[in-house]
Amino acid sequence: MYAHAVGGTRFTFPDLRRLMACATPHRSGDVLAGLAARSMAERIAAQMALADLPLTTFLDEALVPYEADEVTRLIIDTHDRAAFAPVAALTVGGFRDWLLSDEADQAALAALSPGLTPEMVAAVSKICRIQDLILIAAKRRVTTRFRDTIGLPGRLSSRLQPNHPTDDARGILASIVDGLLLGCGDAVIGINPASDSPQRVHDLLSMLDDLRQRLDVPTQSCVLTHVTTAIDLMAGGTPVDLVFQSIGGTEATNTSFGFGLSILREAREAALSLKRGTVGTDVMYFETGQGSALSADAHHGCDQQTIEARAYAVARAFSPLLVNTVVGFIGPEYLYNGKEIIRAGLEDHFCAKLLGVPMGCDVCYTNHAEADQDDMDVLMTSLAAAGLTFIMGVPGADDVMLGYQSTSFHDVLALRQMLNLKPAPEFGAWLDRVGLTDATGRIRPLDMPERFQRLLAAA
Repeated sequence: MYAHAVGGTRFTFPDLRRLMACATPHRSGDVLAGLAARSMAERIAAQMALADLPLTTFLDEALVPYEADEVTRLIIDTHDRAAFAPVAALTVGGFRDWLLSDEADQAALAALSPGLTPEMVAAVSKICRIQDLILIAAKRRVTTRFRDTIGLPGRLSSRLQPNHPTDDARGILASIVDGLLLGCGDAVIGINPASDSPQRVHDLLSMLDDLRQRLDVPTQSCVLTHVTTAIDLMAGGTPVDLVFQSIGGTEATNTSFGFGLSILREAREAALSLKRGTVGTDVMYFETGQGSALSADAHHGCDQQTIEARAYAVARAFSPLLVNTVVGFIGPEYLYNGKEIIRAGLEDHFCAKLLGVPMGCDVCYTNHAEADQDDMDVLMTSLAAAGLTFIMGVPGADDVMLGYQSTSFHDVLALRQMLNLKPAPEFGAWLDRVGLTDATGRIRPLDMPERFQRLLAAA
């Protein structure tokens, strides 16, 4: 039992699960699940009670039962108590104060990550204002490598997302060339296929790999097919760089997605055996999003942000190159408007970075949400200031296959210019080598450089 009084009224919370839910800033998914605080006073009482809670509580009281959930077992069994020791005596509120202090620098946060559980970082995020979420996350960089180096300080990468409603090769290639001309694609060139048939996925992967080799571009490709399809394709010789899977924070969520942790282990080992990386061996790409567990009725009575943070423990266990919160994609049933989407995106990035996960964000919304591109401008700029690893580059910011609004190639350029950020170093060197950037590193005007024209002609 947890309790705290606000304005002369004493609020009680029967267990940690209820306390965490009531302390969460308002969002429509928790209201839909019947988990949200019933008033602002109750939310404040829960946040104050949570701030007084010792961090060690989360090692003693599981929100999702250990015996019934392999994600909980992963979290508890891999927890590093030695790494946790520097903050073990702190409350959630004390932990926030420490995170804001000068003592919590990159080295300290990197050493601490194995000692933090998702529930701990979710808890502290609930008592942080947006400024805190940005400032703390900006201290923590997570660097990964495959054919280029992602996540270094002063860098912002992008996923070039050339989706097409019929997987037409000419349309996809046109989008890829458009993105490369504008300096996008250093995180990954990643296609969401309109058809998940193994043959279609094989054809798309082969096309991407052929183009990459002909242009000699130091990046990686991915077709976002199911992990089991990728395993079968790798066994048949298809050129797979990154293995993709949408993941959730409970075993039941992942079962609804058609996989378990053992399948992810098998896929990672298969991808590593191909030895396709040149500067590193991070071969996994995961996507997440608040609300996925609720939509699968697999949330165990927990609020959606806490369950989302647990998905990052799954990601962390497999040393991914990229992780991406598709923050506004599931719809207004879970994140109703721009305010909720902005807060959720910054929470996701904050929690992932504290756990040591290379977090990017699909800064996005669906057309039936109470949000618009101005909200996305606020979120993408805030995330870039917070040290986001990568964002999406979608032609015109409008994905014509998935039917939602994201960020464009020009948005990537705008963030790099505003905040003096650069692409991954190997990719930046390639842009310079083929004549797509000038002496200052800026993308050239609209005329296509002759060197790049020759490369395209050969491709």
